[in-house]
Amino acid sequence: AAAERELRLRPPAEAPVRLFTEPELARYDGQEEGQPIYLAVKGVVFDVTSGKEFYGKGAPYNALAGKDSTRGVAKMSLDPADLTHDITGLTEEELKSLDDIFNNVYKAKYPIVGYTSRRILNEDGSPNLDFKPEDQPHFNIRDEF
Repeated sequence: AAAERELRLRPPAEAPVRLFTEPELARYDGQEEGQPIYLAVKGVVFDVTSGKEFYGKGAPYNALAGKDSTRGVAKMSLDPADLTHDITGLTEEELKSLDDIFNNVYKAKYPIVGYTSRRILNEDGSPNLDFKPEDQPHFNIRDEF
C-alpha cells in the first residue's frame, strides 16, 4: 500500500507514453527540420532529438532513426538488413552488447516516449503478457491507452 501511495504522489510524465506502429515511428526519422527524432531499441521508443548531431539528417547514425533498430544496435551495424527488431541468431556477445547499450546509452541519456506496438501486442493483436515498461514508475496502461 505504501509503494502504491508513493507511485500516486510522483509527478506525471511530461507527455503521455505512446504506442507506435512502424509507419508512425518512421515519421520521426530526423529528415524533417523541427520534428522530434525517435528510435526504438528492444521495442522502447526513445526521443533522441538532443543527439541530433548523431541521429539527425546526414548524421552518422541517422539510419537507426525512425525504426526499431535493435539488431543494428546489438551488432553495431548500419547495414539496412540489420535495422530491424529481429534478434534471431544473435550471439551471446551481441546480446550482452545490446543490453549494455540499451541501459548505459539509451535509457541513461534519452527520454522514453513510447513503445512499439510489437512490444505490447503479439502478432495476432493479443496483449504481450511479457511487456514490462522501462523506467516508467508512473506508467499505467489504463491511464495511457
